[in-house]
Amino acid sequence: MSTAPDIKPSKFIGRPQSRIDGPLKVSGRATYTSDVDLPGMLYAVPVCSTIASGKITSLEFAAAQAMPGVKLILHRGNIGKLYRIPGNSFEDGYVDEQRPPFEDDIIRYYGQYVACVIAETFEAASAAAAAVKVSYEVSEHDVSTTLGVHDDLKVASERGDAANAFEQAPVKIDELYSTPVETHNPIELHATVAHWDGDSYTFYETSQAISNHRGTLVQMLGVPKEKVRVISRYLGSGFGGKLWMWPHSLLAGIATKQMERPVKLVVSRKMMFQNVGHRPTTEQRVRLAANADGKLVSLRHDFLNHSAIADDYAEDCGEATPSMYSTKNLRVTGGTVKRNVGSPTSMRGPGAVPGLFAIESAMDELAIALEIDPVQLRLLNEPKVDESSGLPFSSRHLVECLQTGAEKFGWSKRTPEVGSMKRDGLTLGWGVGACSWPGLRFSAEASVDLRADGTARVACGTQDIGTGTYTILAQLVAEHTGIALDKIEVGLGDTALPIGPISGGSAATASVIPAVSDATRAAVKMLLSRAVSAFEGAKEEDLAMTSGFVHRKQDAPERGVPYAQILEAANMHAASGSASAKGGFNDPLKKKWSIHSYGAHFAEVTWEPETARLRVSRVVTVIDGGKILNPRAGRNQVEGAVMMGVGMALFEHTTYDPRTGAPINSNFADYVMATHADAPKLDVTFLDHPDTVFNELGARGIAEIGLAGIAAAITGAVHHATGVRVRKLPVMIEDLLG
Repeated sequence: MSTAPDIKPSKFIGRPQSRIDGPLKVSGRATYTSDVDLPGMLYAVPVCSTIASGKITSLEFAAAQAMPGVKLILHRGNIGKLYRIPGNSFEDGYVDEQRPPFEDDIIRYYGQYVACVIAETFEAASAAAAAVKVSYEVSEHDVSTTLGVHDDLKVASERGDAANAFEQAPVKIDELYSTPVETHNPIELHATVAHWDGDSYTFYETSQAISNHRGTLVQMLGVPKEKVRVISRYLGSGFGGKLWMWPHSLLAGIATKQMERPVKLVVSRKMMFQNVGHRPTTEQRVRLAANADGKLVSLRHDFLNHSAIADDYAEDCGEATPSMYSTKNLRVTGGTVKRNVGSPTSMRGPGAVPGLFAIESAMDELAIALEIDPVQLRLLNEPKVDESSGLPFSSRHLVECLQTGAEKFGWSKRTPEVGSMKRDGLTLGWGVGACSWPGLRFSAEASVDLRADGTARVACGTQDIGTGTYTILAQLVAEHTGIALDKIEVGLGDTALPIGPISGGSAATASVIPAVSDATRAAVKMLLSRAVSAFEGAKEEDLAMTSGFVHRKQDAPERGVPYAQILEAANMHAASGSASAKGGFNDPLKKKWSIHSYGAHFAEVTWEPETARLRVSRVVTVIDGGKILNPRAGRNQVEGAVMMGVGMALFEHTTYDPRTGAPINSNFADYVMATHADAPKLDVTFLDHPDTVFNELGARGIAEIGLAGIAAAITGAVHHATGVRVRKLPVMIEDLLG
């Protein structure tokens, strides 16, 4: 954590800024992975299994190999040696699908890669992949999304005697909540362009974590770190699905080395539902108990999620539960159930999003049982400290989120009776859901150059996944230097740069703040120290800098000395600084403070029973995310998350065919997501409470929190309008007609 003094407000930090990379994106000049076109490029198309469980008995590819343009067909017999990750850490490399491609002949899920065709054109590779014939010995599979009773649950958090307190309480809720498989569907498909130059690899990747991606490739290919470079300049979003490397990247890497030509592999939309992760289905039993005055006396949260046969992905639905509300008696447990599906992975707000759907739904049901307003029930159970650890909150303003949101939404006009509120011939339903997300930060390094022409360059080996990281880094440099944003070059998305954090867990901004700020301060100090000789009798502390000039603090900038003159006198091209900052899941700060962002969603639905038409018409969201460095980009993030929550509540679910194990709705026609036509009126408010315990600017992450809790607010509103309590997402019309 930096010990530097807080940065005073300026025109750069905390002000809405247009994205510096925006012109490139809207003009089509931004190069995404699948846009990369290298001389001599070959194209790879994987062959996918058509069973969900069994064993390959034969692989016939002679006809495919003889087709025009086909150069190579990779399979178990010729792929060579690939290694498993020795540990699951960001330093060694982390993956959710542990098995390297073609490691054995066992099929564990539908769509598993069994071969890969490399050809001169994509069309030739696709045709040959379709011509490969695979025979199987089929085994029984299980793709059911009903998880059932599981006795081997691990205790995640416990205090008091939750079971006994529940039994003795006068008011109780004991319900089962479930969420379906959801599939990441960013506009940009997963893709790799791999290039072996005879000595080393370059991988152009759709990655939210280029440093981890390189670490994984190094481990699984068995090559030195300096022989692998990973580049991801722009990403067409990822929602967590592009955090960790998937097997297609290794296939492209093996192919480029064997062929000694660049190889491009773009995963198809259908493969997105099979081969690159998903949010797992969850089942959660929530037991709440309260006194008649609304004070919680017991909270029990038991959850399961499905995982792959060969992997053990855990969706931590209880992440937010232990510290969300005050109660002396609490027990949180979790476990996994194996299914014949590809490995689940992180999806926006992993754990907390499905977990808070269950907890906030149960709180709504408890409020009804107590005949207490749902907002008031949450206010009554606000903790003073994190009761799971006894640690103080670094900054917590959930009460203000609820109160501000209630006022902006007009909550005081709500009548609690089902179907009692009307407007324009429609029945209204109002619901509320609170939300939380942990404050995370990871290790980062950065370098800054202040150049002779008055411009600057900042570099960090993190990546911008569409959230505005390019602009944030420019803002940080501008804050310390006064250099305009359009005169600051930002280098991201390349492992040749100083190592940067992952873009996941809403952690990137908080991670880069100390490194970039300290590197900029070091560059400024170098420039000012060289400038002293240009000002007779001046000391370094007497000088200041702005865009292009160093000047005495009492003078106007234009009366100063240009960078060029100062650097030329010092025989330098630029004044440079570099810095690093520590972080991670074992961040020592977490031993002293409970660090989370908080928020509240208020949702309105309209219900027209005559036509069974249900719409989310209005959402008011208030977020306590510390200091918001760029409110324009921040509001975009939360609005997008709320829209994703509309999809979670009303539309999204992946269905598997019990006969074959295949995802049935593996396309944009059948996998329904919220669109512009479904967008409610959105009102997003950020509270301004900088969390300076966390970093010098007081900024916490906000990308995930906008999705947490919103589904419960919507289903609470659905109950208020219709009287139907939906505990299994998404809400279906047949639920409301029953």
